Amino acid sequence: MKQLIFLILFMNYTLAYEFKLNKKDLSYINNSSRKPFILNRLAKYESMKTEIKNYELIKKLSYVNTFMNKTFSAQDISTQSSIDYWATPKEFLLQGHGDCEDYAIAKYFTLLEVGIPKEKLYFAVVDIKGEKASHMVLLYLEDKNSTPLVLDNLSFLVIPFTKRPKLIPRFAFNEIDSYKFTPEKFTEKVKINWGKEDKWEKLLLRVYNLNE
Repeated sequence: MKQLIFLILFMNYTLAYEFKLNKKDLSYINNSSRKPFILNRLAKYESMKTEIKNYELIKKLSYVNTFMNKTFSAQDISTQSSIDYWATPKEFLLQGHGDCEDYAIAKYFTLLEVGIPKEKLYFAVVDIKGEKASHMVLLYLEDKNSTPLVLDNLSFLVIPFTKRPKLIPRFAFNEIDSYKFTPEKFTEKVKINWGKEDKWEKLLLRVYNLNE
């Protein structure tokens, strides 16, 4: 079992990502009453990726963060049958709404397409001062000793974590490993207990293997 899990993780790490519509996606678009809006959003998405391909790093991060943040937010319970559903990038862009996890996921895979290495991008679960629910953001990390930059659906600014005092770090993860971290840097590797359902591995399976 451990060897199988390692193989899945290794395959995910080595696979390249490409946003590509399948027959199911095209059927969803053609049967939607919002078809013109979906097609317009997808056209702008593809145009944005082409435009920023050779941009400098911070400009590339900012464009992706801003583009995704223009999509309206929604609570999971209003869009899916199960609470805390992690949507794939295609689901997010076709439906045109999602929650914080969906924003972070869409930004992550978009940045992979425009040339950002997987090992520099991390999902981060954080708490927000004064709020009860946890929140997810995407981090860009140049190296393990550098201060993470934050891509957040609650802000159009891509700035260092140290300049977001209301965010309280819990843990960060990507396709390679997971860490505890402070606002200044990553500290130590950790193993995440996902409980009954590993939403992360389930999402990777749907994105890479099932093309959902």
